[in-house]
Amino acid sequence: MVTIKSKKEIGYMKEVCKVVDAVYKKIESEIKAGMSTWDIDQIAEKEMIRLGAIPAEKGYSIGIPGVPDYPAATCISVNDEVIHGIPSKDKIIKDGDIVSVDTVALKNGFNGDAARTFMVGDVSKEARRLVEVTKQAFFEGIKYAKKGNRIGDVCHAIGEYVHSQGYSVVREFQGHGIGKEMHEDPGIPNYGKAGRGIRLEPGMTLAIEPMVIQGKPNIMELDDGWTIITEDGSLAAHYENTILITEKEPEILTLL
Repeated sequence: MVTIKSKKEIGYMKEVCKVVDAVYKKIESEIKAGMSTWDIDQIAEKEMIRLGAIPAEKGYSIGIPGVPDYPAATCISVNDEVIHGIPSKDKIIKDGDIVSVDTVALKNGFNGDAARTFMVGDVSKEARRLVEVTKQAFFEGIKYAKKGNRIGDVCHAIGEYVHSQGYSVVREFQGHGIGKEMHEDPGIPNYGKAGRGIRLEPGMTLAIEPMVIQGKPNIMELDDGWTIITEDGSLAAHYENTILITEKEPEILTLL
Protein backbone atom coordinates (compact mmCIF):
# COMPACT_ATOMS: atom_id res chain seq x y z
CA MET A 1 0.00 0.00 0.00
CA VAL A 2 1.28 3.45 -0.92
CA THR A 3 1.47 5.79 2.06
CA ILE A 4 0.61 9.48 1.92
CA LYS A 5 2.68 11.35 4.48
CA SER A 6 1.13 13.89 6.83
CA LYS A 7 2.66 17.33 7.29
CA LYS A 8 4.38 16.12 10.48
CA GLU A 9 5.70 13.00 8.76
CA ILE A 10 7.01 15.07 5.87
CA GLY A 11 8.87 17.15 8.43
CA TYR A 12 10.53 14.00 9.76
CA MET A 13 11.37 12.90 6.21
CA LYS A 14 13.00 16.25 5.47
CA GLU A 15 15.04 16.04 8.67
CA VAL A 16 16.46 12.59 7.97
CA CYS A 17 17.09 13.43 4.33
CA LYS A 18 19.21 16.41 5.43
CA VAL A 19 21.39 13.89 7.24
CA VAL A 20 21.80 11.86 4.05
CA ASP A 21 22.75 14.97 2.09
CA ALA A 22 25.34 15.86 4.75
CA VAL A 23 26.80 12.35 4.56
CA TYR A 24 27.42 12.69 0.84
CA LYS A 25 28.93 16.14 1.19
CA LYS A 26 31.31 14.69 3.79
CA ILE A 27 32.27 11.76 1.56
CA GLU A 28 32.78 14.03 -1.43
CA SER A 29 35.19 16.18 0.57
CA GLU A 30 37.28 13.22 1.76
CA ILE A 31 37.20 10.43 -0.84
CA LYS A 32 40.52 9.88 -2.59
CA ALA A 33 42.72 7.19 -4.09
CA GLY A 34 44.40 5.01 -1.49
CA MET A 35 41.40 4.86 0.83
CA SER A 36 39.61 1.59 1.39
CA THR A 37 35.89 1.25 0.89
CA TRP A 38 35.72 0.50 4.61
CA ASP A 39 37.26 3.94 5.29
CA ILE A 40 34.43 5.55 3.32
CA ASP A 41 31.84 3.49 5.16
CA GLN A 42 33.20 4.67 8.50
CA ILE A 43 33.09 8.31 7.40
CA ALA A 44 29.41 7.86 6.51
CA GLU A 45 28.47 6.06 9.72
CA LYS A 46 30.22 8.59 11.96
CA GLU A 47 28.53 11.48 10.19
CA MET A 48 25.09 9.89 10.56
CA ILE A 49 25.62 9.29 14.26
CA ARG A 50 26.96 12.83 14.74
CA LEU A 51 23.73 14.15 13.25
CA GLY A 52 21.49 11.98 15.43
CA ALA A 53 20.67 9.24 12.91
CA ILE A 54 21.60 5.59 12.57
CA PRO A 55 22.56 3.61 9.45
CA ALA A 56 19.43 1.72 8.42
CA GLU A 57 21.32 -0.63 6.11
CA LYS A 58 23.46 -2.04 8.92
CA GLY A 59 21.93 -5.34 9.99
CA TYR A 60 19.37 -5.30 7.16
CA SER A 61 18.06 -8.76 6.28
CA ILE A 62 16.60 -9.94 2.99
CA GLY A 63 15.27 -13.05 4.69
CA ILE A 64 17.02 -15.61 2.50
CA PRO A 65 18.54 -18.57 4.37
CA GLY A 66 22.31 -18.54 4.16
CA VAL A 67 22.56 -14.84 3.29
CA PRO A 68 23.93 -12.90 6.29
CA ASP A 69 22.46 -9.62 7.46
CA TYR A 70 24.11 -6.67 5.76
CA PRO A 71 27.23 -5.79 7.79
CA ALA A 72 27.89 -2.13 7.00
CA ALA A 73 26.41 1.37 7.02
CA THR A 74 26.72 1.78 3.26
CA CYS A 75 26.81 -0.19 0.03
CA ILE A 76 29.96 0.72 -1.90
CA SER A 77 30.30 -0.56 -5.46
CA VAL A 78 33.42 0.09 -7.54
CA ASN A 79 33.67 0.13 -11.35
CA ASP A 80 31.89 -3.04 -12.60
CA GLU A 81 30.04 -3.52 -9.32
CA VAL A 82 26.51 -2.28 -9.85
CA ILE A 83 25.03 -2.18 -6.34
CA HIS A 84 25.28 -3.68 -2.84
CA GLY A 85 29.07 -3.92 -2.71
CA ILE A 86 30.17 -4.69 0.85
CA PRO A 87 32.80 -2.26 2.23
CA SER A 88 36.14 -3.88 2.95
CA LYS A 89 39.50 -2.87 4.43
CA ASP A 90 41.09 -4.84 1.59
CA LYS A 91 39.36 -3.00 -1.27
CA ILE A 92 41.53 0.02 -2.03
CA ILE A 93 40.25 2.80 -4.27
CA LYS A 94 42.54 3.63 -7.17
CA ASP A 95 42.99 6.70 -9.31
CA GLY A 96 40.44 6.56 -12.14
CA ASP A 97 37.88 4.47 -10.25
CA ILE A 98 34.20 5.29 -10.14
CA VAL A 99 32.76 4.54 -6.71
CA SER A 100 29.01 4.23 -6.11
CA VAL A 101 27.87 4.77 -2.54
CA ASP A 102 24.29 3.96 -1.50
CA THR A 103 23.11 4.61 2.04
CA VAL A 104 19.94 4.94 4.10
CA ALA A 105 19.73 6.94 7.32
CA LEU A 106 17.06 6.40 9.98
CA LYS A 107 15.94 9.16 12.36
CA ASN A 108 12.72 9.70 14.30
CA GLY A 109 11.36 6.50 12.77
CA PHE A 110 11.75 7.64 9.15
CA ASN A 111 14.21 6.70 6.42
CA GLY A 112 16.09 8.81 3.90
CA ASP A 113 17.78 7.15 0.92
CA ALA A 114 20.21 8.36 -1.74
CA ALA A 115 23.12 7.16 -3.87
CA ARG A 116 26.00 8.89 -5.61
CA THR A 117 28.75 7.73 -7.96
CA PHE A 118 32.01 9.52 -7.19
CA MET A 119 34.77 9.91 -9.76
CA VAL A 120 38.18 9.50 -8.14
CA GLY A 121 41.21 11.18 -9.68
CA ASP A 122 41.84 11.01 -13.41
CA VAL A 123 38.69 9.27 -14.65
CA SER A 124 38.36 8.25 -18.31
CA LYS A 125 36.04 10.17 -20.62
CA GLU A 126 33.92 7.04 -21.01
CA ALA A 127 33.49 6.60 -17.27
CA ARG A 128 32.75 10.29 -16.76
CA ARG A 129 30.05 10.23 -19.42
CA LEU A 130 28.44 7.18 -17.83
CA VAL A 131 28.29 8.89 -14.44
CA GLU A 132 26.87 12.07 -15.94
CA VAL A 133 24.21 10.22 -17.95
CA THR A 134 23.17 8.22 -14.89
CA LYS A 135 22.69 11.41 -12.89
CA GLN A 136 20.81 13.10 -15.71
CA ALA A 137 18.53 10.07 -16.03
CA PHE A 138 17.21 10.83 -12.55
CA PHE A 139 16.40 14.40 -13.54
CA GLU A 140 14.76 13.25 -16.78
CA GLY A 141 12.54 10.97 -14.71
CA ILE A 142 11.44 13.49 -12.13
CA LYS A 143 10.24 15.87 -14.82
CA TYR A 144 7.18 13.59 -14.73
CA ALA A 145 7.01 13.17 -10.95
CA LYS A 146 4.03 15.46 -10.64
CA LYS A 147 0.54 15.29 -9.20
CA GLY A 148 -1.79 13.41 -11.54
CA ASN A 149 0.90 11.71 -13.59
CA ARG A 150 1.47 7.97 -13.31
CA ILE A 151 4.52 6.23 -11.93
CA GLY A 152 5.06 4.65 -15.34
CA ASP A 153 5.66 8.11 -16.78
CA VAL A 154 8.71 8.47 -14.54
CA CYS A 155 9.96 4.96 -15.30
CA HIS A 156 9.52 5.40 -19.05
CA ALA A 157 11.39 8.72 -19.11
CA ILE A 158 14.39 7.24 -17.29
CA GLY A 159 14.64 4.20 -19.54
CA GLU A 160 14.18 6.11 -22.77
CA TYR A 161 16.86 8.62 -21.87
CA VAL A 162 19.38 5.96 -20.84
CA HIS A 163 18.81 3.93 -23.97
CA SER A 164 19.06 7.05 -26.15
CA GLN A 165 22.57 7.54 -24.77
CA GLY A 166 23.62 4.01 -25.69
CA TYR A 167 23.53 2.49 -22.21
CA SER A 168 21.49 -0.19 -20.43
CA VAL A 169 19.35 -0.02 -17.31
CA VAL A 170 19.33 -2.69 -14.63
CA ARG A 171 15.98 -4.47 -14.83
CA GLU A 172 16.18 -6.73 -11.78
CA PHE A 173 16.38 -3.90 -9.21
CA GLN A 174 14.32 -0.75 -8.88
CA GLY A 175 13.47 2.35 -6.90
CA HIS A 176 10.69 2.37 -4.33
CA GLY A 177 8.48 4.26 -1.97
CA ILE A 178 10.09 5.19 1.34
CA GLY A 179 9.05 6.39 4.79
CA LYS A 180 8.74 4.44 8.02
CA GLU A 181 9.99 1.46 6.02
CA MET A 182 13.11 1.52 3.86
CA HIS A 183 11.21 -0.11 1.01
CA GLU A 184 7.54 0.78 0.54
CA ASP A 185 5.15 0.69 -2.39
CA PRO A 186 5.26 1.53 -5.21
CA GLY A 187 8.11 -0.21 -6.99
CA ILE A 188 9.79 2.16 -9.45
CA PRO A 189 11.69 0.33 -12.22
CA ASN A 190 13.98 2.30 -14.52
CA TYR A 191 12.00 1.32 -17.60
CA GLY A 192 8.36 0.86 -18.50
CA LYS A 193 5.39 2.24 -20.37
CA ALA A 194 4.08 5.75 -19.91
CA GLY A 195 0.52 6.01 -18.66
CA ARG A 196 0.77 2.88 -16.50
CA GLY A 197 0.80 2.40 -12.75
CA ILE A 198 -0.54 4.40 -9.83
CA ARG A 199 -1.29 8.10 -10.05
CA LEU A 200 1.08 10.34 -8.14
CA GLU A 201 -0.39 12.28 -5.23
CA PRO A 202 0.99 15.02 -2.97
CA GLY A 203 2.51 13.52 0.17
CA MET A 204 4.09 10.51 -1.55
CA THR A 205 7.81 10.08 -0.85
CA LEU A 206 9.76 8.09 -3.41
CA ALA A 207 13.34 6.89 -3.83
CA ILE A 208 14.11 7.13 -7.53
CA GLU A 209 17.40 5.50 -8.52
CA PRO A 210 18.71 4.95 -12.03
CA MET A 211 21.23 2.10 -12.13
CA VAL A 212 23.00 2.25 -15.48
CA ILE A 213 25.42 -0.12 -17.20
CA GLN A 214 27.89 0.83 -19.91
CA GLY A 215 27.47 -2.50 -21.72
CA LYS A 216 24.82 -5.18 -21.80
CA PRO A 217 22.20 -5.22 -19.02
CA ASN A 218 23.11 -8.71 -17.76
CA ILE A 219 24.18 -8.89 -14.11
CA MET A 220 25.48 -11.52 -11.69
CA GLU A 221 25.44 -11.91 -7.91
CA LEU A 222 28.66 -12.71 -6.09
CA ASP A 223 28.97 -15.49 -3.54
CA ASP A 224 28.61 -13.03 -0.64
CA GLY A 225 24.88 -12.94 -1.41
CA TRP A 226 24.87 -9.16 -1.83
CA THR A 227 27.26 -7.74 -4.41
CA ILE A 228 25.85 -7.35 -7.92
CA ILE A 229 28.30 -7.00 -10.83
CA THR A 230 27.99 -6.59 -14.58
CA GLU A 231 28.25 -9.88 -16.42
CA ASP A 232 30.50 -8.49 -19.15
CA GLY A 233 32.77 -6.50 -16.81
CA SER A 234 31.58 -3.14 -18.09
CA LEU A 235 31.29 -0.12 -15.80
CA ALA A 236 28.13 0.71 -13.86
CA ALA A 237 26.89 3.85 -12.10
CA HIS A 238 24.12 4.66 -9.62
CA TYR A 239 22.33 7.90 -8.73
CA GLU A 240 19.42 8.22 -6.32
CA ASN A 241 17.43 10.75 -4.33
CA THR A 242 14.41 10.69 -2.07
CA ILE A 243 11.76 13.03 -3.46
CA LEU A 244 8.42 14.39 -2.27
CA ILE A 245 5.42 14.72 -4.57
CA THR A 246 3.82 18.15 -4.03
CA GLU A 247 0.99 20.17 -5.53
CA LYS A 248 3.50 21.52 -8.07
CA GLU A 249 7.09 20.44 -8.81
CA PRO A 250 8.65 17.49 -6.96
CA GLU A 251 10.92 18.39 -4.05
CA ILE A 252 14.28 16.62 -3.85
CA LEU A 253 14.76 15.98 -0.13
CA THR A 254 18.30 14.53 -0.24
CA LEU A 255 19.84 17.26 -2.40
CA LEU A 256 20.16 20.58 -0.59
